Amino acid sequence: MVRMDVMRRTVHTCELSPAELAGIRGLLDTAFGGDFSDEDWDHGLGGLHALVHHDGELAAHGSVVMRRVLHAGRSYRIGYVEAVAVRADLRRRGLGGLVMADLERVIQGAYAFGALSASEAGAPLYRARGWQAWEGPIEVLAPDGVMRLPDEEGSTYVWGQIPAAALPLTFDWRDGDVL
Repeated sequence: MVRMDVMRRTVHTCELSPAELAGIRGLLDTAFGGDFSDEDWDHGLGGLHALVHHDGELAAHGSVVMRRVLHAGRSYRIGYVEAVAVRADLRRRGLGGLVMADLERVIQGAYAFGALSASEAGAPLYRARGWQAWEGPIEVLAPDGVMRLPDEEGSTYVWGQIPAAALPLTFDWRDGDVL
């Protein structure tokens, strides 16, 4: 990791200016190579954003939003991590870790546990920070009832006070990618 001076800020969506929101969306669109939809953007709003600036420019971002998860007959309020990205020219310098440290602080202080859906490229960052792949089934409470999401199994990670994996995690419904 190269030492660099950065400015970190954790802020709620409502405190971000239109210009800041546009800058975050631009970072995400670029980082995800155009594969960041309007629904993906919507999923990352309404919670807390961890921002890292380098030389006055936005360099990294992630957000944590509240979601409901059913497990073993109980409803949990969890912190769900969304929209984590680091500018391409600054990757592998610890900025993603700074974003995650700020988001994990929020999760630890406000939620039962954390969850996220990891890409193959992002999974090593999360595993190195103690996030664990959920070993049980993944489901969603869809408009037509509970549906299993086998494609999300293995890429859904949890962190914190994690319940036993023998029973499924059943996530709340949302438009676009459910996880």
